Formats: sequence, structure tokens, C-alpha cells
Amino acid sequence: MDPRLKKQADDEVKIIRILSTDIRGDKKIGIALTKIKGISFSMANAVCVKLNLDKNKKTQDLGEAEIKRIETFLKDIKVPTFLLNRKNDPETGKDEHLLSNDLDFRCEFDIKRMKKIKCYKGFRHSAGQPVRGQRTKSHFRVNRRKSTGVKSKLKK
Repeated sequence: MDPRLKKQADDEVKIIRILSTDIRGDKKIGIALTKIKGISFSMANAVCVKLNLDKNKKTQDLGEAEIKRIETFLKDIKVPTFLLNRKNDPETGKDEHLLSNDLDFRCEFDIKRMKKIKCYKGFRHSAGQPVRGQRTKSHFRVNRRKSTGVKSKLKK
């Protein structure tokens, strides 16, 4: 039997579940937190600093108490405003940080609101065109099946 296959079988990787996201246990905690939707590298770093966690510690080495501390901190984040992903919310006017499904729903509602009020970004979203000012001469073609290159003549 190949010794590499035996080594892979012996080294099982634990999977840790934080905020309904599966995280591989062989990753460092500073990097592994970025796998949760809505947490950037800066936010993961802030979480490690606020909770006094070692960023280089493997995720599978975290104890149950540390995982609970991370989850409670992420549910009620208290960090500087510039790290939050939802500043001055149009509906509530508050600064908040959204994670996973909440972030998806809010983004979807924002796009629907833009389409409803018929702003420029709403028109671009409904037309399937780029919203943030990208050029459309060579990309974002309407018929995506056709290539944008030079067409060759058919040989008979």
C-alpha cells in the first residue's frame, strides 16, 4: 500500500461549525474565519485581537468555550465603524454588520429597491449590464454564446 495514502487516512481533518458555516480544522483561525460570508480579513483579525486568540492557532485546536465566544462576538459585533459592512443603513439609519444569509437577503432587497425606484443602477441590474462603470465594448456582450473575437469565413 502506498505510504502517502496511509498518511492521509491517519490525518483526519475536523470540521468546525461556526454560524452555520463549515470550516476546515487544518486552517489557521485568522484565515478560517474569512470563510464565513460577511467576514473579511480585517474583521477576522479584529475578532482575534478582541478575543485574545492566537491567529496562527489551528481551528481544530479551538475548545468549545472559544467557539462559543467567537459566535457570541460575531452575533453582536463591537468594533470600529469602518470595519462594518453596512454603514448608515437606508431603512434604519444604523451601522451594523451582516453575516451569511442576512447579507444575501439585504443585498437582494437593495437591488429590488433600486429597480423599483428606477435609478440608474436599477436599470443596469434589470438589463443585466455592469453596474459600476465598467466598459462594455469587449465584455458583457448581450448574446454570451457568441465569442467576441474575429469570425472566420466558413470553408466550403
